[in-house]
This record gives sequence, C-alpha cells and structure tokens, in this order.
Amino acid sequence: MQVEVRIERYADQGRCVGHIDGRVVFVRFALPGELVRVELDEPHDRDDRFWTGEVAEVLEASPDRVEPVWRLAGPLAQGGGVGGADLVHVSLPGQLAWKSAVITDQMHRMGHVECDPVPVERAEHDVELGGLNWRTRIEMIADEHGMPSMRRRGSHVRVPIDTMPLASRALLAVADEERIWDGGFEPGSQIRLSVPEPRGIDTTHADSQALLKAVGNNYAVLVDGELRSGSKHVRESVTVDGGTFDYRVDANGFWQVHRMAPVMLANHVMDLVRRVLDGRKQAVLWDLYSGSGLFTLPLSMLAAERTRMLSIEGGRTAVRNAQYNLRHCRISSVDARVGDVRRTLQHVPSDLAHPDVVVLDPPRAGAKAAVCRQIAESGAEAVIYIACDPTSLARDTATLVGELGYRLADIRAYDIYPMTHHVETVVLMSRVKD
Repeated sequence: MQVEVRIERYADQGRCVGHIDGRVVFVRFALPGELVRVELDEPHDRDDRFWTGEVAEVLEASPDRVEPVWRLAGPLAQGGGVGGADLVHVSLPGQLAWKSAVITDQMHRMGHVECDPVPVERAEHDVELGGLNWRTRIEMIADEHGMPSMRRRGSHVRVPIDTMPLASRALLAVADEERIWDGGFEPGSQIRLSVPEPRGIDTTHADSQALLKAVGNNYAVLVDGELRSGSKHVRESVTVDGGTFDYRVDANGFWQVHRMAPVMLANHVMDLVRRVLDGRKQAVLWDLYSGSGLFTLPLSMLAAERTRMLSIEGGRTAVRNAQYNLRHCRISSVDARVGDVRRTLQHVPSDLAHPDVVVLDPPRAGAKAAVCRQIAESGAEAVIYIACDPTSLARDTATLVGELGYRLADIRAYDIYPMTHHVETVVLMSRVKD
C-alpha cells in the first residue's frame, strides 16, 4: 500500500516522521520537508500506534537529498535494500545536521537538559573520500553460491556483492589480494575482514601495492570465526598527545571501526580529563567498559606513577589483550578486571574506591541507572561518557544530572559512521558543588 506523506522532522534509527490520518509513520530514506510517496510495511492494515514505511518516490525533494553513491544500500524502489548505509540519500553536510538534531532533541526530551545544537566533527579526509572508505572491519555472509553477500531488508534474499564501498582502502586492497570477491565459501558461512589502518602512509591516495606493503601481515580474514589468513591478533596504533600507543586486539573482537575514530576519541577524552584534573600531580581514575584499553593506556600516563586506575570490561579476551597491552607499555598502575561492571563495582579496593574522574564507554544499551548510581556514590568529581546511541546517553544523562547531582559541562559528537544514522557522542558531566 502506498500513500503520500509530508515529512515533518528527523527521528531516531535513520528514519523521519510524518502523519497519515493522525497516525505517526516512521519513514526510511526521507528528509524533513519532503513530500514523498511511501510504501507502508506489511501488514499495513494493523491497528498499531504507529506505522513504518519506506520512500518509493520523491515528489518534492529536500535540498539535502542526493543520489545514493551506493545504490545497493539505497531504497528498495531503486534496487537497494541491503542495509549498512541508511543515510546514503543525504548530502554530507545534511548528515551532520541530521545527527546534531537527533542528539540535541534526545538530550532535551529524554535527558531533560537544554543545550545548544551539538557540534558534530568529521574525520580527516572523509569529505575527500565522499563519506566512503572508512570501515576497518566488515562482515558478510556467503550466499547459496558461496559468494560474499548481504541480506536484502524485509526478505531472506542474499544479494551478492563484489566490493564494499564503506570499507577502507587498505581493507579493499587486502580483499582483492585474498580474492574475497571471487567467492568459493561454504554457503551460509560468516566472513569477516579486520584490517587496521596503516599509520605513516597517506592511505587516501596510496595505490594498492603501497597499501598492501604498509599492512603487511597485520590483517585477518576469518570464516565462521576461524582464521583463514593473516593473524589472529592484529595491532592497532594510536597517537595521543604526540605519543604512540600500540594495542594488541583480537581480530574477531571489538575495536572502533572508523579508521580515525581511536585517534579522535582518545585525544578528546584526554583533553577532558586534563581539564578536570587541572594540573594536579596525582589522580584516581576509573575506565569502565574498557575493552582492550583504548583509553586506559593514555590515561594511565597522565600523571606517570602517581595515577592509579581501575579498568573493568566484561569480555575476557578483551581484558587479556588489555593486560598484555599494559605490560607491553610497562604500565603497572592499572588494576584491570574482567566482569560485569555493576557487580565488579561492588568490590572495589579501598585505594581505588573514590575516583577523581570516571570514563565510561558502555555498549549501545547504555550504562543504566544502577551503574550511574554507583558512579555518583563513589564521589567522582567528573564523568566522561562516550556513547554510540543518543537515546541511551540521554536516558543515563537524566539519571546523572536529574537525580544524582551532576551538570552537563561539555558535549560534542563525532561522525565516525558516515552514511549511517550512527554517531558517537562524548559528554562531560561535573559534580555540582554544594
């Protein structure tokens, strides 16, 4: 069933809002102000509070609308539907405006805090690359013919692909060298490529041979979790404050996926922590949901041997890598623990129980109220919250600011997921003085 809808505003999850006979409809591949013809999702006669649908035809276009540079990820009506780039119809400036509006709105409606439009910073070279070539990890599934594929939305159809436009140029060079696009995989097998961005080379302009030389053996091709070529552990290199930190990361594990995200986020977090500590020579820091130690390593060096840290992460493999990374950097001032954050915080050693600053980078669902209360009860002077989901961030902000005595001191965002609705937001919350 198709209907005409005037699009009113941005919503979350890469959708926009319109109304049909008073009923809310969330529309994919739309933009505010547009008049569009929408194909409603089945069943379209249900008596729900809201409906969902997708643009089938644009009758009056927004100035921010562009032709999708990756048509397979565009609307179904244009032969797309594979997912992974739900803002592919939006200009790059329009994508920043979209993300800023969603964060600002969520912080107002759910976080109950007023703030100016949140600035969204773009990574170096992303404009030159057209918002493409940024992913250092990709995952696909082999179709019935053994070819790499992605599933078409709303169906079980597997669409074979012979490239991945969002993948970094280094990753694409490895994929070509490994003949990934030639197929030959067992149907239904999961295919993952992990290729850390090589540093010290202009990856935006280098040719494939130069990229392959810079990558060396620092990559992984995994099929159903088993290593097919490359290395089980890959090395990530991040420069923070002029110093370079090296990380061992599980090739099948989590790491910030944009080629520049670790550098951008780690430097900003360090700047915020310095702002809070204001030159003091000793500090106690918490790094919660700490992964393989992206923030832990540079933070532990802030005041040299006078910094004491507690890091907590639920993934055992990630913690083993974090402990390895700490030993490799000869850092002994961090108590790196594995476990559920809420439970682990119930048994903190007395010398680490009262942090000056808490840094947390929780999963998409957020830290939730119980952990927020534990942070407040610790007496932390400041909280630095890194969030990949504006809704979860706003909900936890409402707890920390509305109930637990903190105020919003700084907020900015990073567009480390171009062509998608995802955005990373970093918030500094300071304890309100009595």
